[in-house]
Amino acid sequence: MMSKRVLVVLGHPSGDSFCGALAARYVEAASSAGHDVRVLRLGALNFDPVLREGYRQVQPLEPDLLKAQADITWAEHLAFIYPIWWGGIPALMKGFFDRVFLPGFAFQYRAGKAFPEQRLKGRTAHLLVTMDTPPWYYRWVYRMPGLHQVRKTTLQFCGIKPLKTPDVRAAARLQPAATRSLACEGQQYRQPLTRPGWFPIRQRYVKMRRTRTKKDVHVHRQSRPAVGHHGQDHPPL
Repeated sequence: MMSKRVLVVLGHPSGDSFCGALAARYVEAASSAGHDVRVLRLGALNFDPVLREGYRQVQPLEPDLLKAQADITWAEHLAFIYPIWWGGIPALMKGFFDRVFLPGFAFQYRAGKAFPEQRLKGRTAHLLVTMDTPPWYYRWVYRMPGLHQVRKTTLQFCGIKPLKTPDVRAAARLQPAATRSLACEGQQYRQPLTRPGWFPIRQRYVKMRRTRTKKDVHVHRQSRPAVGHHGQDHPPL
């Protein structure tokens, strides 16, 4: 299989998180498979995440955002790794999309055309999403807003083709030892991380043993660390 140019985007503000461990494992597996990998850690970028005037006037891009656009242009495949907070994506990640996926770069409206030109066409993407909500509940009750926003109204709108999205469920109740093992060695995996055949690897993730205590019985159906329901023994999403 030919090597790909892969850009991994960590949408969690903290690299010291479960999402950060997933991103590190993805980078390790893709690099081991012979792919050329770059990483964007949004929490480490220096930029204003607020589109101050909307699209009414140009807001100059900071150097880190110019480099991010260059990395996206370079990439053939992107992997977005982020938690679901309050049903959607982290504010930092939303600000990144607002500032980077601009008209003229990601898309361009055309006179007399109903749909814009997709300027990022020809690329594929993975979404690796962590949440504490059971996936069936997120799909059928909440209708997956944090996935549709990225997959349909952002990536597909700009021409990027998302591949199958694996879910990483109940991350807040993973055993701390298992999470440390994931971050350090990436050995306790049981489900494929990527679609078989895309990467010639068989990395595994996250169906780890979980423990429950009485204080775990009540679970707020958001990502629990975002609303203050996690204890000291629980790893961050």
